[in-house]
Amino acid sequence: MRNSPTVARLIRQAERWRQTGSGPTAATTARTTDTNAAPAETTTATASPREAASSREVTTSREARSALAGRGSGRPRVVVVGSGYAGLGVLRYLEARLPAGAAELAVVSPVDHLLYTSLLPQVAAGDIEPRHLAVSVRGTLRRTVSHLGHATEIDTRGRTVTVLSRAGTPFTLGWDRLVLAPGAHTRTFDIPGLAEHGLGMKNLAEAVYLRDHVLRQLAYADASAQEAERRARCTFVVVGAGYTGTELAAQMRRFTVKALEQFPRLRVDEVRWLLVDLADRVLPELDEHLGDGASKVLRERGVEVQLSTSVREVRPDAVTLTTGEVVPAHTLVWCAGVTPNPLVRALGTETVRGRIVVDDQFRVPGLPGVFALGDAAAVPDTTRGGVPAGQTAQNAVRQGTAAGRNIAASLGFGEMRPYQHRDLGFVVDLGGADAVANPLGLNLSGLPAAAVTRGYHLMALRSATNRAYVAADWLLSALLKPRTVQLGFLPPPQATIAEVEQTELYPS
Repeated sequence: MRNSPTVARLIRQAERWRQTGSGPTAATTARTTDTNAAPAETTTATASPREAASSREVTTSREARSALAGRGSGRPRVVVVGSGYAGLGVLRYLEARLPAGAAELAVVSPVDHLLYTSLLPQVAAGDIEPRHLAVSVRGTLRRTVSHLGHATEIDTRGRTVTVLSRAGTPFTLGWDRLVLAPGAHTRTFDIPGLAEHGLGMKNLAEAVYLRDHVLRQLAYADASAQEAERRARCTFVVVGAGYTGTELAAQMRRFTVKALEQFPRLRVDEVRWLLVDLADRVLPELDEHLGDGASKVLRERGVEVQLSTSVREVRPDAVTLTTGEVVPAHTLVWCAGVTPNPLVRALGTETVRGRIVVDDQFRVPGLPGVFALGDAAAVPDTTRGGVPAGQTAQNAVRQGTAAGRNIAASLGFGEMRPYQHRDLGFVVDLGGADAVANPLGLNLSGLPAAAVTRGYHLMALRSATNRAYVAADWLLSALLKPRTVQLGFLPPPQATIAEVEQTELYPS
């Protein structure tokens, strides 16, 4: 109810009456074009000095509202970098809580949607159509100006951010509040051949490409008369037994076995899925119950699990493990964690494991007006003695709301509060009727866990349209045979992790 658009409109109307003492008045704003702005993109310039904006950073009193109203014709601009769970959460909160004329809102993102990454393995397995995981930013936000592009540089003194548009044209945006929520990229290591031959699982392009790639390998194997070639084509190595890697291995093994109905010359015993990790158990970051339950499902599905093991070298037709074993394979999927977006380095502030150090109210020390959250920030969790919150979707969603409240407070609306996180539990979808979960500490597995897991994902999507599509996908996948056609959206030379995630755009 607190997020109801109707309630938000009433609140904004009341705020306007409160400020004017009578009824609503039309705010006059002066619009100017940003320096080096891309064609047809206009922005609102702030009229007051930067020092004045900085001095209002933590003010939450009625005097702050008066000072804000006395800035002449200008309005402060809040620029959010990133349209993921955290960034979109901030903007949703600000649109619902700030009066219409209180601030100009802008978002910078290379895509026009929030991607629900938790279900990417199901896109690769063909259970969900790619578009159904993309929640429209423009359909969610009404007052926010969307700038499509990559934020590549930050000038904290001049209070500008440089954006490289999707057309390749750089332009700058001025800001009074900068919110950094650019997300993360796949974390890779200097392993020979990994950059050239490893596949990722961080966005829709990678998920769709992996599905095409697996089907292509099965087609090659089906047409080959050589036993060694057939087995190499049917062998798939997944590195990383965390969330993504475990779900991917379990669901893709199920997908390939079902797909064999379309490849009559292949046998089930020729298909091999291998999951490796340096940790000593599956899902090492989660409760042992979840790891043990997932391990059981993996074994039953026929997935080989090699723990305390990693990759030494990747070649086009083989993967060498740290145990010395050479695995003939044409597929390696890298799911061994994430690293903060390279934009973090451009800020030049203190980091912890690559994440920006912030206080418990999301502020970056020494940089007035700059906030950071999500995978890019080491947000201290006051409920756990200040230990940085985990890089999970659950944290990102809650941080979006909490940071939105504090950013509104920095503009004079409401009060700042420290971030607090209480775990609601975790869910791991292993495909079909198999899952493990511990909602509110209750250990579940099998069908009950699958029901809780699917329910949680539908709730987390936060879009009625997307929920309906995803639910329909699940129903159809349960009733119909899998479709084993290749879509061919991404040519193989462009399928490397760096190429898909465009990490070369950021200054090194």
